[in-house]
Amino acid sequence: MMDTSSDNGHDNGYATPFSWASSRTVSVDQDASLLSWGSGSAPSLPSVDDDSQTETMSISDSIRSSTMTLDSSLYHFVQENGRTYHRYKEGRYFLPNDTAEQERLDLQHQLFIIAIGNKLNIAPLPEDPRRVLDIATGTGIWAIEFAVQHPDSHVIGTDLSPIQPQFLPENCRFEIDDTEDEWTFSEPFDFIHGRALMSCFNDPAAVVRQAFDNLAPGGIMEFQDALFPMNYIGEPPTESALYRWNNMMLEGVARLGRSWSNVQHYHRYFEEAGFENIVEKRFYWPTSPWAKGQYFKTVAAYFQEDMLAGLEAMSLKVLGVLGMSPEQVREFVEEVKSDFRNTNIHAYLTVTYIYGRKPGQPV
Repeated sequence: MMDTSSDNGHDNGYATPFSWASSRTVSVDQDASLLSWGSGSAPSLPSVDDDSQTETMSISDSIRSSTMTLDSSLYHFVQENGRTYHRYKEGRYFLPNDTAEQERLDLQHQLFIIAIGNKLNIAPLPEDPRRVLDIATGTGIWAIEFAVQHPDSHVIGTDLSPIQPQFLPENCRFEIDDTEDEWTFSEPFDFIHGRALMSCFNDPAAVVRQAFDNLAPGGIMEFQDALFPMNYIGEPPTESALYRWNNMMLEGVARLGRSWSNVQHYHRYFEEAGFENIVEKRFYWPTSPWAKGQYFKTVAAYFQEDMLAGLEAMSLKVLGVLGMSPEQVREFVEEVKSDFRNTNIHAYLTVTYIYGRKPGQPV
């Protein structure tokens, strides 16, 4: 990873002024009853709503896309099964990077922030941490929003795909890089953020160690990530397509050299790297509005839309290594989508938000 500029010397060639309306944020109702879960620091496990057919919010039409992306002529994408994938470090990340996936990632951004009360992070931070790094930034929406909310911070986002917007706030920029390469930033960071990383790394513990080494004393790192397989309220529906999909995907990603269960080890990775004051909170995303309460129904609406939009793309490569043809994968995915809509299947995904502090006093 390279960082050839300091806070005051970075390239200022991006178009300005930045318009907040140009970001791809979906407007979210701020009603406290919508985004809170009662007492306690995190939601408890969801409970079954006997009247789960209650009308829930529709968000499909709220997804916004942007046509202002980095010049892709420098980076020729790989085409496969009608989707495009990153060319740089080809094959390192097995989800696509085309417009449909970018829209899904921006929707997923809303899901992650809604789950924690419409916030970008749960870690307590100073008002404007001086240097901030967002690894595996995707479309860059988290980095852009953080830069806008913290105008005195200098925010850098890194990713394998050059799919970030071109028009940025002056205090935000992006680099095309592989987080698993050696980090060569010129200065340490005060806050490092990573989200939805489960498909990204062969050795997440090594990434945590590198991040620790690149934090300033007193710096903070926060990861937000999902833990597979999904869980169920009551007996697991072992004959369902959703249950079989979970198990088959875990087998497929293992053959690709990855694990979707590393989140259970994040606390240990943080400890072994040297972090202190580690805080881990778990949240629960129902697959449909089967769960009681407006909080869970809202989260479920976003999670279901996220998965319905992404199931085929994430399944094509992973299930392909198990010997399934694209046609077989697509047919199976339709069964899984049906289970996601089925309010009689009480499935949920566990999502961890964890942060820790590097020992020492900030300079």
